[in-house]
Amino acid sequence: MSAYAGMLFCMRTTLNLDDDLVRAAKNKALHAGTTLTSVIEEALRAALAEREVGVPLERYEVPVISTGGLMPGVDLDDSAGLLEILESDGTWH
Repeated sequence: MSAYAGMLFCMRTTLNLDDDLVRAAKNKALHAGTTLTSVIEEALRAALAEREVGVPLERYEVPVISTGGLMPGVDLDDSAGLLEILESDGTWH
């Protein structure tokens, strides 16, 4: 992609940012050898990606109920048979 083509997808935006935050971002850019824009873009991308993932899921314990094994006719190696049982009217053969 040429430099000119990349400019077509950029947007110039004015933001009002806290002075201390801008100083810290400029300092980070200077030490990283990059631009203030790159530092802000990277931070914004990271913040948006974190929000997309959302809040960590709460741990959920599945209760274990022992009924003495598989019901008659259930073969865990037969996926077609399992599907048939699950979709049946509830009677077991």
